[in-house]
Amino acid sequence: MPLSGELSRVDESLTHATTINACQELTKLVARHTDGKGNGIHSTAIAQLELMRESAAPTTLCSVYEPTLCIILQGKKETLLGKETYHYGAAQYIVVTVDLPLSGTIVEAAPDKPYLCFKLSLDATQLWDIIDQIQRSSDKQESSVRGLFVSDANAPLLDCATRLTRLLDTPEDIPFLAPMMIREIYYRLLMGDQSEAVWQIATSGSHMQRIAAVIKQIKAEFTKSLRVDELAEQASMSSASFHRHFKAVTSMSPLQYQKQLRLLEARRLMLAEDADATYAAYQVGYESPSQFSREYSRMFGTPPKKDIERLRVA
Repeated sequence: MPLSGELSRVDESLTHATTINACQELTKLVARHTDGKGNGIHSTAIAQLELMRESAAPTTLCSVYEPTLCIILQGKKETLLGKETYHYGAAQYIVVTVDLPLSGTIVEAAPDKPYLCFKLSLDATQLWDIIDQIQRSSDKQESSVRGLFVSDANAPLLDCATRLTRLLDTPEDIPFLAPMMIREIYYRLLMGDQSEAVWQIATSGSHMQRIAAVIKQIKAEFTKSLRVDELAEQASMSSASFHRHFKAVTSMSPLQYQKQLRLLEARRLMLAEDADATYAAYQVGYESPSQFSREYSRMFGTPPKKDIERLRVA
């Protein structure tokens, strides 16, 4: 038994070392491809792939994330979903499986060691194409799972992400090889630690897919009054079941979800289009500027005018 335990520790140590080496290789590639481009998210010649670089901490980022895989290569970040906080750093990945309003803060980054992230959008149709070829027992009872999770990356996933990123150096290969490598990344996610959530993105009729369809509608019509009974009917659920599954996936109620969408869009209007708080409030569906100011302060920690002034200075 002691020998078995010792061998197990050796195996774990080797696996960890292999993962760290794979992460460092991808880190160098992403650092090179974002060097000199400044902070932010940078698009690439591969349509589904973006690379992120941020050299200062703390840096706060608020937006609505669509289904995405993010592999963190350097630095650390915290993400707030509803009232839940997720912490993650190098050699970990985060997957968002439905459209979610998220507030994130990069908590570790510096000019000489910036926060670096590999960001790949997830396509339900491509996932389903792989699922269709994988045999999996359907005896398991389906349960709603959170639309965001964090896991440790392994060497095979990092290796595939590295090979995909290397294609940026040979753009002529991208049309032929990128789809195969993206398919392999999807396969790794489907067979990984959080496979249940990834399977549900692309499984027709799953709780997550039905909630995702409702979320799309709320996003498209976020300025309108919410009719929860109609949304439940669209999801083919009772009102009680719909509330339960919606909160399981998003960690918030439909009304809280809509409120976050409204406040994020109002913030964007004030920051990007120089709108004042009253105009922004009406544009996103508020009837009372004072209510808007209260809810904005609750979400972002400061009244609209002060928040926008702070963001512009930063």
